[in-house]
Amino acid sequence: MKRRSLPVAAALAATAALLLTACGGEDDKSSDNDKIAGAEQGAETPKESAAPSAAPAEDKPDGVDVSLPEDMDLVFDWDKPKDKNEAEAMDDAANFLRAIYRGVDKRTTKDAAVTAYATGEGLHYAKTQIDAWIEGGWTATGTLRHYDATTRSAPNGKSVEVAFCADSGKFYGREIKTKKILKTNPSIEDFDYYKIVMVKSPTGEGLWQASKVFVETKAAKCQ
Repeated sequence: MKRRSLPVAAALAATAALLLTACGGEDDKSSDNDKIAGAEQGAETPKESAAPSAAPAEDKPDGVDVSLPEDMDLVFDWDKPKDKNEAEAMDDAANFLRAIYRGVDKRTTKDAAVTAYATGEGLHYAKTQIDAWIEGGWTATGTLRHYDATTRSAPNGKSVEVAFCADSGKFYGREIKTKKILKTNPSIEDFDYYKIVMVKSPTGEGLWQASKVFVETKAAKCQ
């Protein structure tokens, strides 16, 4: 494993109020019948909407671009669930993360992808993440891997929790002005565990938006 970038940790620290610190071990894994945090909340109307797709921008009929520069690679090493809603929610959870790092690359929180794939607290989370990178004078480079994903639906069928691990050991911050790549020694800080509550958009058929984001940092279960 190579080394973790400082900005990744800084961006997560900037959203400390949104973080979920879970206990380690198997007990923190919720069953399918458990209540999904935030599932009772409906989606807010986004500023722009998009059809869900993990495809490149040129394949998206609505024109919402989630493409990233060649040196910024978000890998989603997971299998889609059989349930249609859960599969769509998983796809758009990936698009939500792509939208964040597209905002980092474009140096703006107002990119159409951000407002398409996020709502409510999820939108606040995305903007806080992007702002942390902008204020630090950083962009990102390298590979950010996401894996061990699970999904579970709320009884009303309007929200899906997408949970997964992330390994930023090969994902680095790079100073905009100097182009210097920022690295530190590999550690438990390379691993985070996410739970993203995806809700159906009321204005986009098949579109799911991130409404809440919980992150367990230094997640030993993801090593």
